[in-house]
Amino acid sequence: MLKSNRSAYMFKLTKPRRRTGFTLIELLLVLVILAVLAAVVLPKLVGRGEDSKIKAAKAGVSNISTALHTFEVDNGHFPTTDEGLQVLITKPGNATGDWHGPYLDRIPLDPWDHPFVYRKPGSHNTDANSGFDLFSMGPDGQESGDDIGNWQN
Repeated sequence: MLKSNRSAYMFKLTKPRRRTGFTLIELLLVLVILAVLAAVVLPKLVGRGEDSKIKAAKAGVSNISTALHTFEVDNGHFPTTDEGLQVLITKPGNATGDWHGPYLDRIPLDPWDHPFVYRKPGSHNTDANSGFDLFSMGPDGQESGDDIGNWQN
């Protein structure tokens, strides 16, 4: 009998154990909150990369266009389609004016790693003397409706 009284006495002296983990409901609630936050935030962040590339392509077109206009001031004409943008880097063999280049350090690629396209005369800017098309073919790398060119605002 002494033994059973002693175990009853010991049982009363022990402190109740505290809960140390999370319940399944609490974990599910946290996951739902995180999923809702992701559903709100991620769509806003995903489109930003493409917007940045489009703005970078417009800046590239503007920078190359400025170099082409500087070339024209020095040489009295824009390069032909056959001469291309390379005349902004190296002096062409048939240069008649004062070539003060190089007008660019290098010919840049567009943000999708495609070369910029130069055409003189252009199909959008058709003036025989000063019309040229300079554009990025956009994300698809083909001439299509997503091209970013100097004829756009």
